[in-house]
Amino acid sequence: MTLKMTVDEMQAFVEEHFPHMTDNFIVESLADHQATVRLQVGDHNLRAGNTVNGPSMFASADISFYLALMGMIGPQALAVTTNCSIDFMRKPAAGCDLIAVATIHKLGRVLAVGDVMIYSEGNEKPVARAGLTYSIPPR
Repeated sequence: MTLKMTVDEMQAFVEEHFPHMTDNFIVESLADHQATVRLQVGDHNLRAGNTVNGPSMFASADISFYLALMGMIGPQALAVTTNCSIDFMRKPAAGCDLIAVATIHKLGRVLAVGDVMIYSEGNEKPVARAGLTYSIPPR
């Protein structure tokens, strides 16, 4: 299976279907079964302790896996998360963007399963890891 969308098409898809997210998330790259998405961290993403909050990291995991899936199956806005488990491993730096690297390990007719590694820009060790399953709508 090959990619069905380019980075530019993916960014346009996000702008059309999720206009509230275009100021925060940038599609950096797409590859076979993979997407890399940047969360531009701002003050609204921070929590006490001057670190990125959990919901922002969860959103990074969810959107990056969703976009990796869209890259493989084409623009189907109704694909949905059926499961997500996230491990927070390190404190992300407050002034640094988050980089989420999503990988699809199994892409079936109905379900896609994979994981996302989230990094704080400039740090090679991940700050979080998420395992996700998505339901793919019938054609």
